[in-house]
Amino acid sequence: MMEGKSRLQQLLEKGEFVVTSEIGPPKSASGQSIRHHTEELKPYCDAMNLTDNQTAIVRLSSIAAGVHVIQAGGEPVIQMTCRDRNRIGIQSDLLGAYSLGMKNILCLSGDHQSFGNHGTGCNVYDIDSIQLIQTVKRMRDDKAFLSGEPIKEDEPRFFIGAVANPFADPFEFRVFRLEKKINAGAQFIQTQCIFDLERFERWMELVRRRGLHERCHILAGVMPVKSAKIAAYMQKNVSGMIVPDAMVERLKQAEDQKAEAVEICVEQIKHLKTIKGISGVHIMAVAWEEIVPTIVEKAGLMPRPKAAG
Repeated sequence: MMEGKSRLQQLLEKGEFVVTSEIGPPKSASGQSIRHHTEELKPYCDAMNLTDNQTAIVRLSSIAAGVHVIQAGGEPVIQMTCRDRNRIGIQSDLLGAYSLGMKNILCLSGDHQSFGNHGTGCNVYDIDSIQLIQTVKRMRDDKAFLSGEPIKEDEPRFFIGAVANPFADPFEFRVFRLEKKINAGAQFIQTQCIFDLERFERWMELVRRRGLHERCHILAGVMPVKSAKIAAYMQKNVSGMIVPDAMVERLKQAEDQKAEAVEICVEQIKHLKTIKGISGVHIMAVAWEEIVPTIVEKAGLMPRPKAAG
């Protein structure tokens, strides 16, 4: 039985401003890229998310990727979606992940399979993301499976995370959904990528009004967007994400669009640090993991704090 809290949980409970990042597992059976990115990121990030077949594309499993992160000296946040497993598979994977040393979990619904490379596959959704949070909490706190059968020993004691999208409509409903996830047992939240800071501030105002920032740790999601072309594509084609025209135009006018993307991301982080109720940032540098150290340094987030033990 593993004792003690995860590094991520310790730092958040100490009131440190944390930095998490994301590593996309490969579409292969090799863990080399995971270990390489972990070595690159571990001095700059307090924990690293391992996505669970993101956009419904088959990849190395999040749990296996988490093993490679641990072996390379990093701390994983494994992701688990409801799309691919029923309640039996989910609870089995939770036991397995914890037995392999993983202490942080992020609970998600998962992208619909029509987005991925197996469009005729079946979505499972035996339970939804809120029920998944409740399941993890029940296994930890009540030492029981979803069926009610007790876990007699060595229950998985996860630090439970969930996601929030402040930008989807209806706007006010997003805060109620966040509250449901916190009531279900979510201890930390990672948000969708934030480009519209004004709308995000309005969302955080509603969050504070309901006292939700005092009941969980909110990590604001940021993403460096490499080019104006990518930003324009996201603006038109990615639902639930707001990319302002001014940002697209700024990238378009820049002599070096990648350098400008870094500057925009750094400005966003510095602004987010000033918002009451934000406990850290989650940097999603999709297929650009190597830029994260530069962003963390430029944003003044070094050195990273130490956790006990």
